[in-house]
Order: sequence, then C-alpha cells, then structure tokens
Amino acid sequence: MIDQPRLQGDKIVISVDAMGGDAGPGVVVSGMAESATKNPDIRFILHGPEEALRKLVARRRILAGRVSFRDVADVVTMDDKPSHVMRNGKSTSMWSTLEAVRKGEAHGAVSCGNTGALMALSMLCLRKLPGVSRPAIAVLWPSRNVQGFNVMLDVGADVRADAQDLLQYALMGASYARNGMNLKRPRIGLLNVGTEQHKGRAELKQAHALISRFADQANFDFVGFVEGRDIPGNVADVIVTDGFTGNVAVKTGEGTASLVSELLRESFRHSLLSRMASVLAITSLLRLKKRIDPSRVNGGVFLGLNGTVVKSHGGADATGVSSAIKLAFQLAQSGFSERLAARVASTASLTEDAQAAPDTADKKNQKNEGEQKA
Repeated sequence: MIDQPRLQGDKIVISVDAMGGDAGPGVVVSGMAESATKNPDIRFILHGPEEALRKLVARRRILAGRVSFRDVADVVTMDDKPSHVMRNGKSTSMWSTLEAVRKGEAHGAVSCGNTGALMALSMLCLRKLPGVSRPAIAVLWPSRNVQGFNVMLDVGADVRADAQDLLQYALMGASYARNGMNLKRPRIGLLNVGTEQHKGRAELKQAHALISRFADQANFDFVGFVEGRDIPGNVADVIVTDGFTGNVAVKTGEGTASLVSELLRESFRHSLLSRMASVLAITSLLRLKKRIDPSRVNGGVFLGLNGTVVKSHGGADATGVSSAIKLAFQLAQSGFSERLAARVASTASLTEDAQAAPDTADKKNQKNEGEQKA
C-alpha cells in the first residue's frame, strides 16, 4: 500500500485535476469552494496552469491558504485514446494529480477528465492491488433502501467481464458498502435479463454459482439475479454487472432524471392554476429534485487500485464537482483504501479457490468416468 500523507492534525488533502472537464477549471474551483465552505478540515492540491488557476482561486476567499498548486501545462482531452495517454501522459495535469497520491502528498484524487485515460493512468501510476485482475468503477444509485442509495459496479472501467471478474466485483462492492455505507452484511445482486437461473449468458450463470459459493466466507448475502428495475429498488444493496451494461444503465438513469425534471417544469408552467399549485408544492418538489439529481451523487470510485481515485462526470457543474470531492474526502476519512486493500488481500484466496474449483470438478468428473468405464 502507498504510505498515507504525513500531515499535521486531522486535515484531509484532496488532489484535484483542474483540467479535462467540459466546463473548464472555473467550475472545478467553484466546486472546491463549495466543499471548503462545508468542511473546514479539507485542503487541496490543484493541478494545471498555475498562473490561471491562482487567479480563479483568489476570487474565492474560502480557499485562501487551503490550496497548493502544481504547475502543469499539458492536458488530457476527452478525445485522447487511453493507449496514447499511457505513452505520453506523464506531463499532464491528470498524471500529476495521481502522482500526488502515489507520493503520499494527498489522501485521494478527483478528476473530471477522460474516463478511459484516467483508469489507464491510475493503473500505471498507482498500480492494482495484489489479487485484483480488473479494477472497477462503483457509483451510488438513488434507491428505496433505508440508506437511500445502492452501489453499482462496474459502470465503465472495462466493457468485458468474465465470471471471475464478476466475483471480484462482488467482493469489492461488498467491501465498499460495508465501509462506505455501514452495512454489516450487504446484499449482492447480479444484473441479468431475468431472475430465473436458466436465463442469461454463460459467464453470468458461472458467476452466479461462484458468488453464491463464497457469500458466507466473504460475509455478504447473495440474492441471485436481479433485473434493471431492481437497480433503484430494495432487493439488493450492491448491483454487480460488466462495464458496458453498467455504463449504459448509468447514462440512461441520468437521462431519465433530467427528463422527469423537465416534464415537471413544463406541467407546472402549463396554466395559471398549475403555477399556483407549484408554489404550494415547492417543498415537495425540492425534496424530489434532491433525490433524483444526478449531480448530488456525482462521482465514481475506482476500486481495486493502490489509492483512492474518484471520477467526476465530465459535464458536472460546481455542485457535482463538490459531490465528487465530498466522496473522496469521506473515503479518505474512513480509511477506506486501507480497508479495501486488507479485504482484497484476505479474499484473494477465495478467488484462487474459485479458479481452482472448476479444474477440481473436471478432474473428479474424469475420475468418475474412468471408474465407470473400468
């Protein structure tokens, strides 16, 4: 594990990539200011062109004395391919942001930049935890559960996932829910096109068998297959899927939330009576907006890395950036990275057993067939 920052007091330092987002560094600095207003124990390292960033920070009094700068000229754009960034990205603000975590200068990193490039550089700079084959991106999804959210992973780190990967996602997701949401025994659901065990692709059926086999040893409850309608439901606390399906689901959810908000506004503007009704219902409408607003839970956590990295949506506003920073702060404060590393290390044997199990079963079958022939 990377050594934790050697800091005085209980201040948490978050390394922030000022560049790469759709709205530019101004929104990132505004999000930092929102976070600083709510939390006096947070400090920042800001990466990008220092002269321009100093001017933006100077306009926010709340950030005075709480930001240090790393002058970096190059930027990873949304159009850059991860393979290109891995070869040429060490002079960029994104790399500098991650390097601050690797060097122990910061407790976590936040970036609004290119997701594929961020994952590639994170694996190059921070390395994967021992025992992790594929890192995953986990997000919080508004739900009917008591905690108000469900964990969903993977939502875009890798479009493919075999049965072993899905088992590992279940283990990491359970650890995230246990440490980040205080759920002692999280319920894990495997996303499929139906809840019946005969449905789905071969790798999903294999993953179902593996996850159910090791649920008790890993201290979680496996509820079996779940459907898309269960993502915001109360059947499971953690939804496990591959990155392709998860990313489509997340983008669909964001679009649906935006559509609902627009349709509500149109309905209340329809007539004078409806406008009067909106005034009476303003408290309930604000409560609804807070529940379904994607920016409120903006931020995907990269699980399986040797350090904490939070990916903010590229089009996030100041509130969204603040949410991503808040998530990184809370994870750092709880020592989640160290707990996850310990959990992955303790469950590495489970995945090894899972890999060996099919081979053992095949050998037993071959032995039985041989005895029958004899």
